[in-house]
Amino acid sequence: MKVRDKITQNFTILTSLLLISVFILIYFFAQKYTHNEFYLRLSQRATIASQFLFEEDALNANIYNEIRLKHLQILPEEEEKVLAVDVINKVVLEENDLNLPSTFYEVAIERGFARYHYHPNEVFYYGLLRKYKGNHYLIVLSAKDIYGEAKLTNLRKTLAICFLIGILLTYLFGRYYASKVINPITEMIREVNKITATNLHMRLEDNDNKDEMGQLASTFNNMLDRLETSFDLQSNFISSASHEFKNPLTAILGEIEITLNRERSGEEYRNSLIKVEKEAIRLDILVNGLLKLAQTEFDDKGLVIEEVRIDELVIGVQRDFDNIHPESKIIFDFSELPSNPEDLVVQGNKSLLGVAFNNILDNAAKFSMNKDVSVKITARDHNVVVIITDQGVGIPPDELKNIFEPFFRASNVRGVKGFGVGLPLTYRIVKLHSGQLNITSEVDFGTRVEVVLPHRDEHIIVRK
Repeated sequence: MKVRDKITQNFTILTSLLLISVFILIYFFAQKYTHNEFYLRLSQRATIASQFLFEEDALNANIYNEIRLKHLQILPEEEEKVLAVDVINKVVLEENDLNLPSTFYEVAIERGFARYHYHPNEVFYYGLLRKYKGNHYLIVLSAKDIYGEAKLTNLRKTLAICFLIGILLTYLFGRYYASKVINPITEMIREVNKITATNLHMRLEDNDNKDEMGQLASTFNNMLDRLETSFDLQSNFISSASHEFKNPLTAILGEIEITLNRERSGEEYRNSLIKVEKEAIRLDILVNGLLKLAQTEFDDKGLVIEEVRIDELVIGVQRDFDNIHPESKIIFDFSELPSNPEDLVVQGNKSLLGVAFNNILDNAAKFSMNKDVSVKITARDHNVVVIITDQGVGIPPDELKNIFEPFFRASNVRGVKGFGVGLPLTYRIVKLHSGQLNITSEVDFGTRVEVVLPHRDEHIIVRK
């Protein structure tokens, strides 16, 4: 079922329930008023009857009968009975054919009057208690409210017709307004279906609306922005990766071809193999970097998530880094360490976080030509913050926005060995851990890298 039909159906059902509730209340109060009005007429006739029936003057009784016949409208099937009652035992002392329940007499004797409606025959009864010459009598008037029932029947028909008309109008108006509501979505679907991989530049019109339709259009446009960026990055990634792979492969194949071109001495073969090994190692480093970069495209399924103390992790990474690069000068600044070591604990994958900090330290040492690199660890605003500052060549301001793209290298470091995958890999690892990677740089003065990771109580692994 389409959303438009669901909206119309639900709107019609809710309106129907509302109309039924209102009409039932109208009929209930109308019926109650009609019955009360008829009981009032019966009570008035019973009162007048008691005044004349218990008068000793027969003339008054004759006058009452004449007045009732001439001036008081005779009610349909009106009957009048006078019954002697025992007020002590609350029973009727004589037989009658009224077939009224005993509670009617008990209530009449106790309260002085009683009312009863016999539904099968639609007969109304009113009983009035009177005392005459030491005895108690119950005057019972009964009649049918034909006119009242006719009014109620007419009211029922009127309400039923109004209900059917109301439901019909509700359905028509509901379908009209549902169409008005759904039309923007239908138009949006039509526009989205026009967008393919070849025209990802197309966008939906949101017209700066602040309602849900505008938010939906903005959400689609943001998604299209990300898709277009992803397609561009993928295209650039494939092109750059092909280029980076081609260089060492070309060198390896060329060296092998030259070596096999003629007979050579053992020393020449050895030198050729050294060159091939050098290019193979370079190719291996590139492949490993790309594999790690690709792994961060997946969500955290399969990752080992544990509690990691960032200060211990960074110190361990620095120790391993010094073993490989003893010429580096990495200095720790513990002046802002929190007093509680628990404030430095995050939830994450220890191996991936180690790779991220190793890449940052490697870049800092490499691009600063082994000048002093400062590492400060602190905690603020429920986050663990690691700040790594070097005194290197820096990054040109107009190129700073591209540093997280795979294979991108700044124009002033082309002579330094590298492939441009370390920083994009670090960026994705930090994002995977719901963190932030903030980089500021000034040419010839150095670069400042700030890694912000949420404390373990605030941490949520990002699902891509």
